[in-house]
Amino acid sequence: MNLIKNMWKDKLAALSLTVIAAIVLAGVFAPWLAPHDPHEVDMELRYAAPSWAYLLGNDHLGRCIMSRLIYGIRPSVLWVLAALAASVGFGGILGLIAGYFRGITDACLMRVCDVMLSFPGYVMSLAIVGILGPGLENMMIAFVLAKWAWFARMIRTSVMQYAESDYVKFSKAIGVSDTRIIMKQIVPVALPDIAVVSSSSFASMILQISGFSFLGLGVQAPHAEWGMMLNEARSVMFSRPELMLAPGLAIVIVVMAVNFLSDALQAALDPKLLRSKPQPQRQEFSRTAKLRGEEVA
Repeated sequence: MNLIKNMWKDKLAALSLTVIAAIVLAGVFAPWLAPHDPHEVDMELRYAAPSWAYLLGNDHLGRCIMSRLIYGIRPSVLWVLAALAASVGFGGILGLIAGYFRGITDACLMRVCDVMLSFPGYVMSLAIVGILGPGLENMMIAFVLAKWAWFARMIRTSVMQYAESDYVKFSKAIGVSDTRIIMKQIVPVALPDIAVVSSSSFASMILQISGFSFLGLGVQAPHAEWGMMLNEARSVMFSRPELMLAPGLAIVIVVMAVNFLSDALQAALDPKLLRSKPQPQRQEFSRTAKLRGEEVA
């Protein structure tokens, strides 16, 4: 509850959370919100200007741009969120095991992570997609395989800090099982760090899937995706630049909202950042005391 209150006090964080929630709901209820079938082709409406029936106009095949924009939320945001959850889940379990048990377990898992992290994330994703072939499912597999090691290492570092705390040592001394200690004492205190790491990666994964779809390696036609919509409008970017405006703005708005929310989440969860903020009452009190001291002098 305190986390929600602290974040809600930040107007930018509240606005970002509202935008993300609205976009996610629009993607979930896309069949009911989209005014037209996103795959319906009508060559008579090819490059038609915006109208009341088609608020954002039509593309090179006469398809409704607004409907495709709404359906594009699913691969661009919802499926990325699912891949992020899978990466954090798999990497988080390995990070918890490595950070808590240490020893040979930690050494073996971290050497595997070192091998995975020796390749840049984009290169690893491109290699996996090149092996498996283009497509949304293969892109999600590439994300999980390329990201889990990074999450494992980050979460392992966080868990190592809490595994040496006094209350964990006391629990071990009285015979509490390792599984119970991890679930009841380590996971709750490590969740804020996991949330911050996950939120900061969400925006980069959205940009990554949009970039791969723009290059033709992600979502394939006729399915709608924001990066692929940019690629389809690229051929007429000088004669009809407005066709690139809608998907481009959608990507920018979502990424900005996620980044702002990530910063606010980190500030709300980090006590050091909260204590570093100036307190208006204390500043006013010190200013008043200083003025009174000058008057007495």
